[in-house]
Amino acid sequence: MVGRGPPETICRDDRPGQPARNFWWAANQFEVSWYLDAYQSRWIPRSLFEESPDALAEALFDASRHWAAELHVNKGLWGMPPDAAERERATSVNPAAFDAAALLLMASFQEHAFPGVPGHEPDRVTGAANALQVGEAMKPIRAITPGSGSYLNETDYFEPDWQHSFWGANYPRLLEIKRSRDPGNLLRVHHGVGSESPPFVIAET
Repeated sequence: MVGRGPPETICRDDRPGQPARNFWWAANQFEVSWYLDAYQSRWIPRSLFEESPDALAEALFDASRHWAAELHVNKGLWGMPPDAAERERATSVNPAAFDAAALLLMASFQEHAFPGVPGHEPDRVTGAANALQVGEAMKPIRAITPGSGSYLNETDYFEPDWQHSFWGANYPRLLEIKRSRDPGNLLRVHHGVGSESPPFVIAET
C-alpha cells in the first residue's frame, strides 16, 4: 500500500522509534484539530446511477448551490463478493448500504478551534450559518433517496428518524436485544439503540 500510492497522499509517523508502517491518509491530517459545525451523510443507491442519472445529477447540482459534497465510492457496499455480502448482512449494518454505490458526505468545520481555549474559540455565528447551509444542501439529496439512510460513524448529531437512518429494518431486532441484555437501559449514548427511552430509575426507599 505504501509503495503503490504517490508519497504525498500519506503522512508518516515521524516520532522517534516509530515503525515505518505507521502512516495515515494525508487528507485526514487536518481532522486532528477541527471543530465540526455540521456533518451529514447519505447512502446513494446504485439504481440512481443506472436508472436515474439525470435526476441524480440535478439533485447534486441543487445541493451544490448551498454546499460542497463528496461521493465516497469505496464506502458503498454494492458489488461486494457474495460471501462478503452474506457475512455483512448478518451484522447490524443498515441494509441500505448493501444497495449503495457511494456514500455522500457533507461537512462544515473550523480548523484549530477549541471551545474554552481563549484565542482559539470556534466562531459560533459562522458555524451556525454553515450548518444551516449544509442542511439545505442535503434536502435535495434526501428527497431523491427516500428510505435510504446515513452512515452511523459519519453522520448528523441531529439526524432525523435516526433509528431507521442508522439501522433500517434491523432496528426492531437490535432494540429487542438491547432490552433483553440491558433491561434497565443503563448503557445509553446519544442516538444509540434504545436511547429514545429513559434509563431505569431506582426509587429511593
